Amino acid sequence: GGCWHRCCPGRNNACWALGARRARCYCDSYCERTGDCCEDYQAACRRAAVGCVVGPWGPWSGCSSSCGVGSRARSRQVTVPPRHGGQPCPDLKQRRGCLGEHPTCGTAK
Repeated sequence: GGCWHRCCPGRNNACWALGARRARCYCDSYCERTGDCCEDYQAACRRAAVGCVVGPWGPWSGCSSSCGVGSRARSRQVTVPPRHGGQPCPDLKQRRGCLGEHPTCGTAK
């Protein structure tokens, strides 16, 4: 039994093995919170954990409003997705306010 080649991310009740006392133990990353991991979980699964890696932020978009209050957005991509209970991904999108100041704004009614 044990977790070797059975590691699962998150909470997965189907990700279990028989432990040393022939009782069910778990190999999902949630077992660390519940305390029901198999004896070899740390050696078999935590070493295999891969945290999320993201690329750089892209450029800010133009203001969504040509006159008045609007917003700008930017995003980044996941380059390495998390595996085996590794660190989850941070935010991939950001938004901020802006003020559209097109030259025709002052003459518009």
